[in-house]
Amino acid sequence: MTTSTLDKSAAGQRQEPEDLIGPSRAHAWLLLITGGIGLLSAFMLTLDKIKLLEDPNFVPNCNINPIISCGSVMNTDQASLLGFPNSILGLPGYAAVMCIGVAVLAGARFQRWFWVCTWLGTVAGVGFLHWLLFESLYSIGILCPYCLLDMVGTIPLFFYTTMYCLKQGVLPLSPRGRRTLNTVQEFHWVFPVTWYLVLALLILIRFWSYWKTLV
Repeated sequence: MTTSTLDKSAAGQRQEPEDLIGPSRAHAWLLLITGGIGLLSAFMLTLDKIKLLEDPNFVPNCNINPIISCGSVMNTDQASLLGFPNSILGLPGYAAVMCIGVAVLAGARFQRWFWVCTWLGTVAGVGFLHWLLFESLYSIGILCPYCLLDMVGTIPLFFYTTMYCLKQGVLPLSPRGRRTLNTVQEFHWVFPVTWYLVLALLILIRFWSYWKTLV
């Protein structure tokens, strides 16, 4: 057997490079499901915005009551932060999240820089949604149900992607931090649930004068 043949044989038996990593199937499903939730919300918001532009008298189905009304939020400056509807950003963003989930389920592995970019995307998403919620609570005074649905999906997306990146060393972590991470992993469900409860409490307090009229 020639040297070139041996080299080809050895190349065929090489393992994946160590910097190619991928999350578990559970995380892949999380990416797929939360991406799907966000994409659906972004699509419905974009569709309603187009209908509203076509007909100023159009009333979206998500106009539920004086407090929960996406149609009212659409007409605010905050709903078009960059000069176009915010939901347009969600269309490619959440579609990308779904594509990553599908790729991982199919066995794909990505470079560490890819996961850094993915994590930064979740940071941007959860940060933007919290800013929009703050504006909705204390400036606009109205809640967008589709935005709340986005929040429901993006919080676990951000949290578990962060956990994954820390566990895999994509994000730097000290030995003490790694011990803390192990503890957090043991009770991982507590953190997103607590996060939801805090946001629900803020909404309850802010609009308490309205909620108590429903009792």
